[in-house]
Amino acid sequence: MCGIVGFAPVNENASQILKKMMDRIAHRGPDGEGQFIDDYVALGHRRLSIIDLAGGQQPMKSDHLVVVFNGEIYNYLELKKDLEAKGHVFQTHSDTEVILHGFQEYRYDVVNYLRGMFAFALYDTETHELFCARDHFGIKPFYYYDDPAHFLFASEIKGFLDHPDFKKELNTEVLDIYLKMNYVAGEKTFFKNVKQLLPGHYLIYKDQKIQIKRYYHIEFEDQYKTDQEMIQAIDQIMKDSIQHHLIADVEVGSFLSSGIDSSYLVSLARPQHTYTVGYNDERYNEINYAKDLTQQLGIENKSKIITKEEYLEVLPKIMYHLDEPTADPAAVALYFVSQLASQDVKVVLSGEGADEFFGGYNTYRGDIDSGLYGKIPFFIRHAIASICKHLPTFKGIPFLIRNGERIEDYYVGVNPVFSDNDCKHLLKDTSHLHSHKDIVGNVFDRVQKATNIQKRQAFDLQTWFIKDILQKGDKMTMAHSIESRVPFTDKEVFQVASQLKDNQKVTKENTKVLLRQAAKKVIPNEAYKKKKLGFPVPLREWMREDDLYQKVYDGLQTPIIKQLFDDQKLLSMLEDHKNHKHDYYKKIWTVYCFSLWHQVFFAEEYEH
Repeated sequence: MCGIVGFAPVNENASQILKKMMDRIAHRGPDGEGQFIDDYVALGHRRLSIIDLAGGQQPMKSDHLVVVFNGEIYNYLELKKDLEAKGHVFQTHSDTEVILHGFQEYRYDVVNYLRGMFAFALYDTETHELFCARDHFGIKPFYYYDDPAHFLFASEIKGFLDHPDFKKELNTEVLDIYLKMNYVAGEKTFFKNVKQLLPGHYLIYKDQKIQIKRYYHIEFEDQYKTDQEMIQAIDQIMKDSIQHHLIADVEVGSFLSSGIDSSYLVSLARPQHTYTVGYNDERYNEINYAKDLTQQLGIENKSKIITKEEYLEVLPKIMYHLDEPTADPAAVALYFVSQLASQDVKVVLSGEGADEFFGGYNTYRGDIDSGLYGKIPFFIRHAIASICKHLPTFKGIPFLIRNGERIEDYYVGVNPVFSDNDCKHLLKDTSHLHSHKDIVGNVFDRVQKATNIQKRQAFDLQTWFIKDILQKGDKMTMAHSIESRVPFTDKEVFQVASQLKDNQKVTKENTKVLLRQAAKKVIPNEAYKKKKLGFPVPLREWMREDDLYQKVYDGLQTPIIKQLFDDQKLLSMLEDHKNHKHDYYKKIWTVYCFSLWHQVFFAEEYEH
């Protein structure tokens, strides 16, 4: 795990500029650094040493190729063996070198051979072409800044701040997307001209022109295998994935909550060290569950209670490390559990991906929960929904609307916040509001014949999973210079999960149905049954207490909030929440986090 930066064109100060960019993301790689500069590009690398501690320095060269790479290639030993059989001679024992020789052998198709998490930039010193790629699901970040005269790339947006030609400007056009979804879906960001290279894509930069191509698609297969066949397949592929994800020249620990995902990983991997955080409120505390499992497995568990004071104090630092605002309160828990783990290990396993791959969200049970009403012909339900849209929102109306629309026309993920109507009444400038079609784009195009559950999964994997789940996982672990590995988020695991039928994912009684059955084989307690808490936080209650209430109140009165929002409506919502008239905590927290993030990056009130 590392940090990469680079830019084109170069000037006489390229080395100093590159050094500042690298230093800005030094937390991603405190073990070493390196530069490559010629007349066309500058490439920088900060290293966190995990594999081939002595020989894996970067930038790494082979003939006329140079690469800077962030991530892990878990099948590098198999690939290396194949490439050696084709005549390639390796100089190191690192997974990085496999990318160089793989490109020599397969050119751009090398990405299809890689199993792992990666973001890299590979430069050809003869053709002056820069080839950049991001892994299949977006575990590793890759941002680029593109204006007519400059191309910059980095693992984190903050890596651009020290480049003299980077213009730091707020992109307000994506604000309503953030308000609706709690993140900015798609390639755009809150910084003008800064985009993320989407997962499963690669980018070619040459002669000041960018070409982008998609190499991997989210697709589902209808195999119709029996439950027992699929349980066996899950069992085998998870053992295989764990085996690959444990490859390292340093110790690997694991995060551990009370739910099935991390309990399954820990029961398979048996790491010596596990880490758990919780809160004083028992409803939000998973520590006792984690300790019960680790005692039965005979391994260690370290835990920490996060106080409200600690939570609030660290928020500006978290917004800085995230690069973009998120109102997901689990980011703070991830920050503290990463801090705890960093005292002992450089690598941790984490459970991201299980919910999206195997059907872990209650929203995936929408068709089941519609009951007998869902059996009424769609054209009748659609007509009823059309009428209900014009009625006041009282109990039952949202159900009738939701069950009278196609998934493609209304679904915005597992954690929607503000509605279209909310945005129209809350934002002062409504000229940039995005329609549902604007937001979802072509996400549903390749799954038109899929089931509604599969459509939801496809959407979440290409939006929420990238910009919320994986982004906070990467940024919070890297803030403490440790590497997070996600064995569920593996292309071979998805190949198995994509074959599951709907009722093998969710039923009226449960979620992740067959995953739980596979996990039951190895988890020694009853964690395989437990509903996921997902690093929950007592924010709803805290926001009614004077200290957080005052912080949020002040955050809703900053100049940027007054400029963009009807701040009096926001204050009214805050009052209603405090007085138990409405539960507005999620909406208020979303705006507050945007305000705090803006202070960090644009009001220059926070020093990293």
